[in-house]
Amino acid sequence: MSDQRVPESQPVPGVPLEGSFRAPAAGLVSRAPADPSQRIEVTVVLRRKSALPPEPSTEPISLEELAANYGSSDADVRLATETFTRLGVEVVETDPASRRLRLAGTVGQLGRIFGTSLDEATSSGPDGSPVQHRHRTGELQVPTELDGIVTAVLGLDDRPQARAQFRAIPLAAASTSYSPPDLGKIYAFPAGTDGTGQTVAILELGGGFGQSDLDAYFAGLGLATPAISAVGIDGASNQPGQDPQGADGEVLLDIEVVGALAPKAKILVYFAPNTDAGFLDALVGASHATPAPCAISISWGQSEDAWTAQARTALDQALADAAALGITVTAAAGDRGSTDGAGDGKNHADFPASSPHALACGGTRLEADPATGSIASETVWNDGPDSATGGGYSDVFPVPAWQNALPAHASHRKPKPPHTPAGRGVPDVSAVADPQTGYKVRVDGSDMVIGGTSAVAPLWAALIARLAQATNRRFGLAQPLLYAQKAGFRDITTGNNGAYQAAPGWDPCTGLGTPEGTALLAAITSGH
Repeated sequence: MSDQRVPESQPVPGVPLEGSFRAPAAGLVSRAPADPSQRIEVTVVLRRKSALPPEPSTEPISLEELAANYGSSDADVRLATETFTRLGVEVVETDPASRRLRLAGTVGQLGRIFGTSLDEATSSGPDGSPVQHRHRTGELQVPTELDGIVTAVLGLDDRPQARAQFRAIPLAAASTSYSPPDLGKIYAFPAGTDGTGQTVAILELGGGFGQSDLDAYFAGLGLATPAISAVGIDGASNQPGQDPQGADGEVLLDIEVVGALAPKAKILVYFAPNTDAGFLDALVGASHATPAPCAISISWGQSEDAWTAQARTALDQALADAAALGITVTAAAGDRGSTDGAGDGKNHADFPASSPHALACGGTRLEADPATGSIASETVWNDGPDSATGGGYSDVFPVPAWQNALPAHASHRKPKPPHTPAGRGVPDVSAVADPQTGYKVRVDGSDMVIGGTSAVAPLWAALIARLAQATNRRFGLAQPLLYAQKAGFRDITTGNNGAYQAAPGWDPCTGLGTPEGTALLAAITSGH
C-alpha cells in the first residue's frame, strides 16, 4: 500500500459499516453544520482475531492472554493505522487488547473518511433536559480496505448516551430510609468480610465527589473514609459541585454505598464523557486496569433502541472481555418500569443491563427493621410509570444458556401483553430501590435519600467484593453460578413493573430476588 497521503479534496472509497445507522436525536430543535476545522477525537473498534468461548471459563484469563488470543491482530492494527494516517488523521492511541484505535482529526477530515456530515445541534438529553452536541444521522462508511476489519466508529456524534438510574428526595419526604450498613445487616452480608484485598471500580458519565462530603458521611457512620481515587477518561475528570440534583447525586450514591458496605476495598471512580465512545472507553479503562477489579458498578443506561447496534455490540464485547478477566459487572436495570420510559407504548429493556455479560440489578420496596435486620415486607418497586424498576426481555440479545431452564415467559406477563418476549431476561438480581424506602446519603453538603436501581448496582458490587474476599476467588460472569443456587435469595413474589408480574422463582421484575448474603456464601462454598 502507498503511504502517500490522499488529498482532502479527493473522495475516500468506502463501504457501509454494519450497525452504524443513527436516527435523529430526540427532541431535535436546531442544527447547523459543524465547523469543519474543529479538532475532535473518535474511537474505532477492530474485529477480534478469534471469538471468545460462549461461556467464560471459571478461571479468569490474564490481560496478556486476552490480547494474545482475543484482541486485534497485529496485521489489522497495522493496516488500520497505515490507512487512517494516509487519509490525514492522527492515530493517537492503539490498544490491541481492547481492539481500539483513538483517532484525532478535524470534523471535515473524519466526516469525509466515514462518509457522514456533522452538525452542531440542540436536542433533548436522556433525562429530558436540552443539550448541545455534535449530531449525525444515517449510516457510516469505512475505507474499502478496512471492510470487515473496523466494527464500530464511536464519538462522531457525541449526544448524551445514557442517564443516571436514580431518584432523589429530601430526607424528610422518605417514609422509611436506610443507611448502607443497615442494608448490609438486613441482607445478611457475610460476617467477617469487609472487602479487604479487593478493588471495586465505578463508572460515571458526569458529576463528581468532594472529599469533605465523603469524610463527613463516613464519619457519621463510624467508618474511616475508604481509599477512593478518581480516574479521568477521554478528557473527563472529577468535577463536584456542578449538579447536586443530578450527576453528583449519582456519583456520591455509588461511592457511599460501595464504601460503606465494603469499607476496606479500594475504590476507583472512572469519569468519562456521556457519549457512546466515553462509555466504552471507561469500561475498558476499568476492566483492563492492573490489578483488575473484582467488580465494576454501572448505574447509567438507556433503552436498548436508543443505542446504535455498533455501540451495543462494542460495549457487550467489552463486557464479555471483563467477564473473561474475572470481573463481575453490575448494571442498573432502569427506573421507568417495563417501558423504560421509551414513550412508544412498547416494552423495552435497558442497556447495558440487558447484555448477558452484565449482572442486571432490579429494584424493590423494602419495609424492614434496621435494628434487628428483620424484613416485614419486600415487593416490586413501582410508584408509577416513571418511578418503577426496569425489567423485561431484550429485543437484541438471545436467551443465555443459564436462563434456558426458567419457567415459561408467559407466566410472568400481565394479561394482553404488548408483545411476546423472547430474549435475555432482565434483571438477574435485585435489592431495595424505591426512594420512599431508600438510601441515606450525603451529596454536596446535604443529607438526602436516594433510590433507583442505580443504588442496587453498587450494593451488589460490594457484595461481590465481600464474597470474593471470603472465597479467595473471582466470579467473572456470575450468573451461571447464581442461577444454579438453591439458596441465597429472598424471592419477591408480589407486585409488577407495568407489563410484567412478580411470581415465584425468577421473574422480569426482581430476577432471582434480593440477597441473603450469608446463605449465598454458604451455597457457593458448598457447591449447592
